[in-house]
Amino acid sequence: MSSKITSGNTRPSQTLNSGTKRSQAKLDKKSAIMKAALELFSRHGVKGTRVEKIAALAKVSKTNLLYYFKSKEQLYIEVMQQLLQVWLAPLASFNEEQDAVETIKDYIRVKLELSRDHPAESRLFCMEMLHGAPLLEEQLKLPLKELVDSKAMVINAWIKAGKIAPVDPYHLIFTIWSTTQHYADFRIQIESITNNSLDDPAFFKSTLNNLQNIILQGVQPSQ
Repeated sequence: MSSKITSGNTRPSQTLNSGTKRSQAKLDKKSAIMKAALELFSRHGVKGTRVEKIAALAKVSKTNLLYYFKSKEQLYIEVMQQLLQVWLAPLASFNEEQDAVETIKDYIRVKLELSRDHPAESRLFCMEMLHGAPLLEEQLKLPLKELVDSKAMVINAWIKAGKIAPVDPYHLIFTIWSTTQHYADFRIQIESITNNSLDDPAFFKSTLNNLQNIILQGVQPSQ
């Protein structure tokens, strides 16, 4: 009698643990697919990448891959959406109450860290832009534009309050994006000229200091 009660009491826990493990396994598999897709998309583009190659790199079957993602295009869009979420989070934190110069300085650091730590994502985004963003157009027209517009208003508020010098907010954002992402998108060029990359701590620090000084000199308020 006692053993039956004990057995009955453990079943819900066992079922829960089993369900949790299955859910985690699905998340791990989906993550592996997206990681493999990112690597191949960033090298060959969406047209030059075959689903079979992604599946092989992720160590899943093609059928299993298409269970999680209905098509290569859907997988590509989800990879790009995840990329945008990571990249835009630092910009989304801008608010009028912050110290403007310190916020911009820190934003440059974060963007350069992203170029160092996520070069494949940066190259993939660059490739998408060069091809006219055929699969990402809606993401650029709506969420991205709305975010940049709202942060341009924050920058204009900083200017009005005298926290930074008058500059065009959009060009300031574009300048930070282009200068920091250059070190990922044109990594081969950087290495060829300097024999170095952001992976070297000393080169990263020197690059960061120079970019911060160059950009911040243009926004420092007049005394």
